[in-house]
Amino acid sequence: MLDYQAGDMNAFETLYRKHKGPLYRYFVRQLHQQQLAEDLYQDTWGKVISAAAQYQVTAKFTTWLYKIAHNLLIDHVRAVKPLDKLAPLGEDETMDSLEADSQASPESQLQQQQQVDMMKQCIAKLPPVQKEAFLLNIEMGMTAAAISDIANVTLEATKSRIRYAYQSIKQCIANQWQETSL
Repeated sequence: MLDYQAGDMNAFETLYRKHKGPLYRYFVRQLHQQQLAEDLYQDTWGKVISAAAQYQVTAKFTTWLYKIAHNLLIDHVRAVKPLDKLAPLGEDETMDSLEADSQASPESQLQQQQQVDMMKQCIAKLPPVQKEAFLLNIEMGMTAAAISDIANVTLEATKSRIRYAYQSIKQCIANQWQETSL
């Protein structure tokens, strides 16, 4: 980012290539609307470009980028609907990297796909703040400290959100397995 700030356009292209997929998936998984996700994704990069001159290294670039994305997401949610009324995750819109192993037997593939579907459904049921913390932690590999910077909450609150998300998903999957075995 400092190279881009100094006028190196190739540096921006490198940043964009490195972060475009994960950032776009972040919006899709939070909003469940592809067009809106694309709009906020573009707005995020627009803010990166416009804020380049004022950029200061106070955290990792990724943390700064996702803080911008988080703030745009919060602004949108506040403007459109209450935070606790987000639509559930769409069947083919989220967790797209999870698929059944194509090398496995048909029975194994079916079981794996059922597990993937259960995971998707359980993640969809999480409260939005837990879902965001969970996805940033699992999908992006971010630490609780980085997530707390992005969400502008305490480290303890972030750790709690991640822990409750894991517990909720584990309980949800256990409940679904119990229902399917009856």
